[in-house]
Amino acid sequence: MRVKRFEWDDAGKVAADIRAWTSWSVVPRDVGTIEREVVEGGDQAVLQLTAQLDATEVVPETLSLLVAPQKATEALDSLDPGLREAMEVAAANIRAVAEAQLKTGLSRVDLPQGQAVTLREVAVKTAGVYAPGGMAAYPSSVLMCAIPARVAGVERLALATPPGPDGTISPIVLAAAELSKVDEVYAMGGAQAIFALAHGTETVVPVDVVVGPGNAWVQEAKRSVYGRVGIDSYAGPSELMIVAGHDADPEWAALDLCAQAEHGADGPLVAVAVEEAVLDAIAAAVESAAREWAGLGEAPLALVQVPDLSDAIDLANAFAPEHLELLEEDAALLAEQVTTAGCVFAGRHSATAFGDYAAGSNHVLPTGGTGRFSGPLGPDVFRRKIATVEVPPEAAAKLAPHVDVIACAEGFPVHGESAMIRTR
Repeated sequence: MRVKRFEWDDAGKVAADIRAWTSWSVVPRDVGTIEREVVEGGDQAVLQLTAQLDATEVVPETLSLLVAPQKATEALDSLDPGLREAMEVAAANIRAVAEAQLKTGLSRVDLPQGQAVTLREVAVKTAGVYAPGGMAAYPSSVLMCAIPARVAGVERLALATPPGPDGTISPIVLAAAELSKVDEVYAMGGAQAIFALAHGTETVVPVDVVVGPGNAWVQEAKRSVYGRVGIDSYAGPSELMIVAGHDADPEWAALDLCAQAEHGADGPLVAVAVEEAVLDAIAAAVESAAREWAGLGEAPLALVQVPDLSDAIDLANAFAPEHLELLEEDAALLAEQVTTAGCVFAGRHSATAFGDYAAGSNHVLPTGGTGRFSGPLGPDVFRRKIATVEVPPEAAAKLAPHVDVIACAEGFPVHGESAMIRTR
């Protein structure tokens, strides 16, 4: 793990310096090129790109995009009982939190002139979920994305996930798809999967919204298709910032940091403390854990000593981390001062890993500082508001003169006339 200490200055400057040092690796292939290939080549382009970029060992001619539905049912039925129980607990918690967020029913406002405006929420018809895969399996991402979509009322739900080296989808991922009531599973990954979901191919029917975490290619593709489809947020490589108090357990903090490093070397890790001894202890524990646990790579760990706790919160708000752990005695009170993190884990026992899997919160969170304007994935991503306006004759008589005046001031007299004619 790469470790660097940052001298305290201004919270905004330190946050910017850490971002610059831990910036994601540059996307080596033009995402726009992938989009053009998918739009022009359809299924064959997606298959070739999947074989090429997802490191499958199967030739494209033998791959199939659409996974047979019974495969998911069989995967769930054959799942280890302990794993199935754990996934069902996680699914129930995710569903409960998603349902608590959902606002249903009509919202009618009767206004003084006599008109009424009613706002109602409806679900998008179709949604596409992206779950990372290929060399690893992420059933948790399927649960986190698909269950809120179902709670929101989405009619058709498609899952795209990269096939493994043998060209097949992990049974655990298929089991999660079945548990989440996914309608279609496609064996495709990377930017090409996002473009296929957004534009459609001979096999893939396009969707209205695309959600899910992924690497830099996936997130750039999502950003590229926004406008053609809706997206959740910029949910790229995983991030964690820890604010450690004087009594924080350095081994616990180190394991939390190393756990996020398992996602790869692109996500920034940050440890913040008032006392230098705390930072030294965490750094030593991280070094020890990195020797013990394989697969942590060269994840960047930034160490920042701050003058006091308020500066630590200022830094967190400036950095806008995906995950923020407050390993402090007054963690719950401190959490109320946080305004930009994707998810705050308050208290010594509140490890990020709980939120990653089974606590009920969603692990599809804004990264790269985008927590300044976006938040966790929830049912609202899959729903939209529709306004209905009712203007009875008496309301039209009162409103039309106002409409006419404003419309004429803007240079649109026909707007005014279309209102005034209803009063004559």
